[in-house]
Amino acid sequence: MSDDLENVAETQSPKETSPAPESPATSEPKTAPAEVADEPVVATEPEAAPEPVTATEPAAEEDFASALAAFEESRPQAGSKATPKVGEKITGRIVSFSPNAAFVDLGIKAEGIVELSELTDSEGNVTAALGDTIEAQVSAIDGETGSLKLRVRPGGGSAMADELRQAYENRLPVEGKVGAVNKGGVDVFVGTLRAFCPISQLERGFVEDATAFVGGKYLFRITRFEDDSRGRGPNIVVSRRALLEEEARAKAEETRAKLHEGAIVRGTVSSLAAYGAFVDLGGLEGLLHVSEIEHTRIEHPKEALAVGQMVEVKVLKIESGKDPKTGRDRDRISLSRKALATDPWEEAVQRFSVGTTTQGKVVRTEVFGAFVELAPGLDGLLHISELANERRLNHAREAVELGQSLEVTVRAVETDRRRISLALASSTPEYDLQGEAYQAQPSGGGGFGAMADFFKKAGK
Repeated sequence: MSDDLENVAETQSPKETSPAPESPATSEPKTAPAEVADEPVVATEPEAAPEPVTATEPAAEEDFASALAAFEESRPQAGSKATPKVGEKITGRIVSFSPNAAFVDLGIKAEGIVELSELTDSEGNVTAALGDTIEAQVSAIDGETGSLKLRVRPGGGSAMADELRQAYENRLPVEGKVGAVNKGGVDVFVGTLRAFCPISQLERGFVEDATAFVGGKYLFRITRFEDDSRGRGPNIVVSRRALLEEEARAKAEETRAKLHEGAIVRGTVSSLAAYGAFVDLGGLEGLLHVSEIEHTRIEHPKEALAVGQMVEVKVLKIESGKDPKTGRDRDRISLSRKALATDPWEEAVQRFSVGTTTQGKVVRTEVFGAFVELAPGLDGLLHISELANERRLNHAREAVELGQSLEVTVRAVETDRRRISLALASSTPEYDLQGEAYQAQPSGGGGFGAMADFFKKAGK
């Protein structure tokens, strides 16, 4: 019985275990060979070809986008510059070529395009290579793409006329070369087109002879542009003065913001007049009065200054006013150079105390006496009564001459009033050095006699 049961178990266990592994194993081998044999090309090759395309295209797009983003990030100037305007000069690097044009990286979002004819020589050979840096002028801006059309060579004909018209409409400066001098002005060549600049528009100031400008290259503002109506080219009038005045106004605003009373500034002497010197402080002019140039008395600023000389001055006063020519607001700025120098009166008492005898030079004569220079910027008055020598004088020049050397004695020093009274050393009374001898003179004014009358009148 036990043997029979063991036989039954042995026969049943294979039936239960074999079907599970055999059924899938036997079903696939039976069908797969039939499919491979019946459809060797249709079933395998069409399915194998699409798989790499569909699997790799998204990755390629992502790689390109990443590379583009990395390239944009690696350009530090990209987007940091403002898009240049028509007429402006700009520098860029050639990054690619097409059959008809070169593409230029300008360091901004917009790209530059130069026609290949601009970069070829007379024999048709391209003179630029990939990676070359070129300087060009913006001739036009594409309204749809924003790309900049660049010109390397000065243009002519209608193309150049279009560029100048845009420069005129947008108030952009253009570079021109001054040609021949003609009646009332000069010819200016902008590219291959001729313009006219009146002589009054060459400089901010008066120009007597324009020949000094011939052959020079300058920036101009187009003030008139009339289209060609007779086949002679457009009528163009330009001005250099307009640009110079704009620059001066910008400088003036910047300088004025820094100026205040008491400020010490540097400037250039721009012109001289009998009453003082005008100093250019950077777009603004200030007046350095003749009395504020030096402590020493001078008759004309040219004795101490020259046009073009650099000077350091102190701002004494700023007053609001109007320019009489233009009517614009213009500040009146008073300057001083002597305010920065040591005042000789600070040492007058120590150097020239009462009773001091010294040599001096006659620097001015008046009806009441002669002024004698004791030191630079320090004069004393020698009363006319000291020069009379028992004779009547109507003017000090009847007794002394300008530049004459005299030995004088200090009679009195009034530091607060900045006055020194002198006497001839040979006639100074030993018993009085404080002015009593002067008071004894018939002056009608008391004190220093006629000198006191003079200062009283001057103070009124």
